[in-house]
Amino acid sequence: MARVPYREADVDLMARMMRAEAEGEGVQGMLYVGNVIVNRAVADCIDFKDVRTIEDVIFQVQGGNYSFEAVQKGNVFYQRARDTERRLARRNLESWREHPAKYALWYFNPYGPCPPTWYDQPFTGQFKNHCFYEPLPGTCDSVYMG
Repeated sequence: MARVPYREADVDLMARMMRAEAEGEGVQGMLYVGNVIVNRAVADCIDFKDVRTIEDVIFQVQGGNYSFEAVQKGNVFYQRARDTERRLARRNLESWREHPAKYALWYFNPYGPCPPTWYDQPFTGQFKNHCFYEPLPGTCDSVYMG
């Protein structure tokens, strides 16, 4: 059973985002970004109480900006999804989760070392240029279940 309900349009959308955000970090990096996308759809807490679909997650606006920079700045995001990334997106949607993004709800690419927290959320690890952060214990149990 899938971690979150999805349509083929969601697979394409997620594949485009994974590529736009992490193509330079290879398959593993794109899978980690996919983890965060699915985790946000599953999480019923913090900044993600009103997002339930992949489309909701991708186009979520916080603080007047899209949550994912690639939506407003990324010409790669607006290219057609490729079969390679579609396969990766399906893996994430169905079951794939792995540390450091296994329970992560946030990631970013800093100009220096990964800080120990990101908006008060603990650092879980780094893969190439991306730092991953999961919610504080007891603040988002749904991300650990879904």
